[in-house]
Amino acid sequence: MINTKNILETIKMVDKYNFDIRTITMGISLLDCADTNGEKSRIKIYDKITKLSEHFVEIAEKTEKEFGIPIINKRISVTPISIIAGSSSDTDYVKYAEVLDKAGDTAGVNFIGGFSALVQKGFTKGDRILINSIPQALASTNKVCSSVNLATTKSGINMDAVKLMGKIIKETAYLTRENDSIGCAKLVVFANAVEDNPFMAGAFHGAGESETCLSVGVSGPGVVKNALEKIKGEDFETVCETIKRTAFKITRAGEVIAKEISKRMNVPFGIMDLSLAPTPEIGDSVARILEEIGLESCGAHGTTAALALLNDAVKKGGIMASSNVGGLSGAFIPVSEDEGMISAVNNGSINIEKLEAMTCVCSVGLDMIAIPGDTPDSTISAIIADECAIGVINQKSTAVRLIPVYGKSVGETAEFGGLLGRAPLMAVSKFSSEDFINRGGRIPAPIHSFKN
Repeated sequence: MINTKNILETIKMVDKYNFDIRTITMGISLLDCADTNGEKSRIKIYDKITKLSEHFVEIAEKTEKEFGIPIINKRISVTPISIIAGSSSDTDYVKYAEVLDKAGDTAGVNFIGGFSALVQKGFTKGDRILINSIPQALASTNKVCSSVNLATTKSGINMDAVKLMGKIIKETAYLTRENDSIGCAKLVVFANAVEDNPFMAGAFHGAGESETCLSVGVSGPGVVKNALEKIKGEDFETVCETIKRTAFKITRAGEVIAKEISKRMNVPFGIMDLSLAPTPEIGDSVARILEEIGLESCGAHGTTAALALLNDAVKKGGIMASSNVGGLSGAFIPVSEDEGMISAVNNGSINIEKLEAMTCVCSVGLDMIAIPGDTPDSTISAIIADECAIGVINQKSTAVRLIPVYGKSVGETAEFGGLLGRAPLMAVSKFSSEDFINRGGRIPAPIHSFKN
């Protein structure tokens, strides 16, 4: 029986509190597209992606209109290209990125992820070529997103890869310097990357996934904040229960639409990612939720505890609403994509060190943070190493998406537009980490990683 109250409540969440399905991502396996001839491989890649995704956007948009819940992004993720292209004799993989970009255009999606490599324990030939191709690949494409996994709890941290990625990020920033180094907004490095993440820039279709699948990321920071506004002064148990109930409603509504699209496309349903993903819009901020819990400004003492509470309650509520929870799930804290976080940076209540502390309890890590363009690549690598250590020791996914903006310094703002928003440049330590990064090798896995 249809519950009229639930229908009206969902309409209100959409109209007043920015509830939406942040992304629906179609995962496509390209394992059968590998070929010793790179040109033949790229033809197979283009043909497979465009054939399988032919009606993807059309069906998603039709379902969106029928149910009245916005689907903000339609995306595609593919098998890490380093695995596919490694079979070829090519010494540069930029053409693979360009064919992905072309396929994304044909499919009509917003982004296509999977220009990726997994190097937590070492490099293959294909991994090295792909990583060295990243700067030019991201500079010459619009929709392609790239990710590199540098560490896992089981393997430790590949510090040679960490060092290399500092240089790659700087080179990517330089090649896209005319647009505030926006290429780095499409590049993320991970520890403990998951195979079923629907969010960019980190999405790739894991080798253990099915031939195709649809995975969904729901979001509703505004809905959660509104629910908390009604319980001002109540204790923390009440706060947790309120967030859990709200997350349950958000997840249920999102899963209904996701499964309908999956059914219409005859593509297996993958996972529901429960992450609260903010946007630059007023009323769609994770930082404002933390302030509603009782902080004068995000970054004040108590912020990490508030974020831990939020993250845990979102997962507890969402996991009761779906049997297909996966991805990253929890709360994202990107700077440029969250108007409350931007405000916190501008008023001085939050800095990169506090953000790092917050990543110990959030879904991802240091996300969409603009830093001065003259930041040494060794400092960028050291920031990555710190974040990888948090992920490895705590057995969780962590990530870094830093944007060294060429020609700009602390106090200035980088403008990216759209969902990527704008970011005030944040200061990094003036002290060198070069000797640390130049050691190279691998930081071994922690003792608690051995569980066989």
